[in-house]
Amino acid sequence: MSGAPAASSPLRIEPDHIVVAARTLDAGAAWCEATLGAVPVEGGRHAFMGTHNRLLGLGAGRHARMYLEIIAIDPDAPPLARARWFDLDSPALQAAIATTPRLVHWVARCSDVDAAIAALRSAGHDPGDAIAAERRTAHGLLRWRISLRADGRRPAAGAAPLLIEWGSVHPCDHLPASGVSVAGIALGAGAEGLAGMLGVAAAAAGAPPLVVAVDTPRGRVELRGA
Repeated sequence: MSGAPAASSPLRIEPDHIVVAARTLDAGAAWCEATLGAVPVEGGRHAFMGTHNRLLGLGAGRHARMYLEIIAIDPDAPPLARARWFDLDSPALQAAIATTPRLVHWVARCSDVDAAIAALRSAGHDPGDAIAAERRTAHGLLRWRISLRADGRRPAAGAAPLLIEWGSVHPCDHLPASGVSVAGIALGAGAEGLAGMLGVAAAAAGAPPLVVAVDTPRGRVELRGA
């Protein structure tokens, strides 16, 4: 039976999670409780990146399926043959987080990571190439594909996101409610033109590369990118 070809699904790109880098996970957890009034839960290890994380659900408000990732270099990881993500090998970033954890980047969820990479490249930003990744959790194995640059650098100093395409399970499926939610995300440092494509705002002139407003049990908190 013949007929007209089916229309291709439109590409969806939307905020997935924000990334806070910490010197250690304990320091990151203490910062989260003191700053946001909530305690992050155990995440797991990224063996291919030599990092580990803790997570906080941000499942409320406009960006209902988001979370916060606190990430740190895993001291028990063996030496790597490649650069870690999020600029974690950068001496400048390590100096910035030596005294307090800092917002460093964000990740956008997409329905087709290869098409999303092409879209960002056409807009003048290179998020890197897609690689397959996985992490063991208490609820099983998480699998995803994510855009990464070989040099580990953050595109546009963290304003242009990494891109992620999840498998059948998303971290938010098992994260408890935290009472914390994202009120807004704003991009600066030359990435303002991506705002419309990514469903976020353009930052005011002079703002840092990434600004995230977060509603917490203690009121609104503004996180500013390192």
